[in-house]
Amino acid sequence: MPDPGRLKHIATLEWDALEADIRNCRACVLCEQRKQAVPGVGDREADWMLVGEGPGREEDQRGEPFVGQAGRLLDNMLAALALQRGANVYIANAVKCRPPHNRTPEAAEIGSCLPYLERQIELVKPRLLLALGRPAAQALLNTEISISRARGRTFDYKGIPVVVSYHPAYLLRNPQDKGKAWADLCFARKVMQQGS
Repeated sequence: MPDPGRLKHIATLEWDALEADIRNCRACVLCEQRKQAVPGVGDREADWMLVGEGPGREEDQRGEPFVGQAGRLLDNMLAALALQRGANVYIANAVKCRPPHNRTPEAAEIGSCLPYLERQIELVKPRLLLALGRPAAQALLNTEISISRARGRTFDYKGIPVVVSYHPAYLLRNPQDKGKAWADLCFARKVMQQGS
């Protein structure tokens, strides 16, 4: 059961206090093996907010999301849309601590971190949320979801359009789906342009 006092506390935090709270969080077992929590990075007033699954080994060491090979792929994908991290883009994860052996975060772990993600979204006020991978989509949409069936559609998170695509780490293992991910990014750009 979520702690109502904790939820109320997180809902009042501004950026610096929020990031400090994330770094000190002990709400689930993921904190036990992390080197550091990974709050998020980028433009705090971005139109584009990307949500990934959780930190990997390199992210856990550096304290920033998407810094390894998957991060380089993500940067290239953003560049193809004339975007870059930190400039009208904010990047966060569904869970802020690395799951052991980079396993998929469990529902309870996503639930423990969800108040942080919700607060980040409230503070950024993005015009579009891009969910990268199934755990991110499930965190934002609060439902079981299949990436292949969710692609090419918009969903809603508290009035903000959500577009679902593959996680860059998945694309490194399945390069044949990079074309689909590019189509998803083009779809996201179209959704953004329609909302202007």
